[in-house]
Amino acid sequence: MRGCPYGSHRVIEPTGFLPQAAVRIDNSTELYDNEILVDVETLNVDSASFTQIREACRDDESRISDMIMDIVKEKGKLQNPVTGSGGMFIGRISRIGKDLLERDLKVGDRIASLVSLSLTPLRIERILKVHLEKDQVDIVGKAVLFESGIYSKLPSDIPPKMALAVLDVAGAPAQVNKLVEKGMNVAILGGGGKSGVLCCYQAMKKCRDSGKVIVVEYSEENAERIREHKLAHEVVIADATKPLEVYEKIKRLTEGNLCDVVINNVNVPGTEMGSILAVKNEGTVYFFSMATSFTRAALGAEGVGKDITMIIGNGYTKGHAKLALDILRESNEIRRLFQKLYI
Repeated sequence: MRGCPYGSHRVIEPTGFLPQAAVRIDNSTELYDNEILVDVETLNVDSASFTQIREACRDDESRISDMIMDIVKEKGKLQNPVTGSGGMFIGRISRIGKDLLERDLKVGDRIASLVSLSLTPLRIERILKVHLEKDQVDIVGKAVLFESGIYSKLPSDIPPKMALAVLDVAGAPAQVNKLVEKGMNVAILGGGGKSGVLCCYQAMKKCRDSGKVIVVEYSEENAERIREHKLAHEVVIADATKPLEVYEKIKRLTEGNLCDVVINNVNVPGTEMGSILAVKNEGTVYFFSMATSFTRAALGAEGVGKDITMIIGNGYTKGHAKLALDILRESNEIRRLFQKLYI
């Protein structure tokens, strides 16, 4: 039996929706001819989602496990009801539907999903370990990839959990690569996290000698990480939820010119206006963070008279997985940092 390439056949309610927008989906392991079944080993939970869950559970690993189990039991997928976001997984191919046998995959291959857990049918048998500082959860479970679902075979030269951490945010540095050009002023809000570090590296690669890369960080520890690895020209400590504070510091560092491109990686709500005020008219803001309110961003830009391009943080762009993994291959410092943080 063949299902919809986009997974609508798995939607339980409301009917007519696609899986990401659905309230509940079918997470049974009975496979359609154009689906792939995966034995899941680790979930990499979206940063905004994991931060919200941690705060709600006060960093209690048992309560975090229970909350994640409850979400999946209720929805058939891991979609945070507050943030709406999910994450991704790594696992081994268990079965391949007959219509997809011609793909370059075989049973036993280890892959990372490159589509959100907010639309992926998921069953969790048990949770083995919650990694509070990694946004990762080791589980025994199964997931289904639809025909349209993208994935990446895990590379042999990069440890699986390090690859998972990088692939989860691969869209961010790939978009930086598209948006940033020589001579630009670039601000990266939340530059010290995993997506921020990769964005900083790619921005510096594009305009190291001819532009200015500015990191805005709330955490002194994260700011020091950027300084230590020389991933920006300037690092400022500021609260991204306070737009005028961000604006004044960016204005001073750019001699009033502001930035051509602003990348927002902050995993807490309320940082839209800090990003908007930091960009010049006809500049671009890329909201990678799933904590972004696009209503606040749209109406806020209108309210301050900013004629700017605002890009939703689509986690996919062509070649994004290779570009992100290649950063670890190019930079021993970044690789050592990710090894320390995610292995």
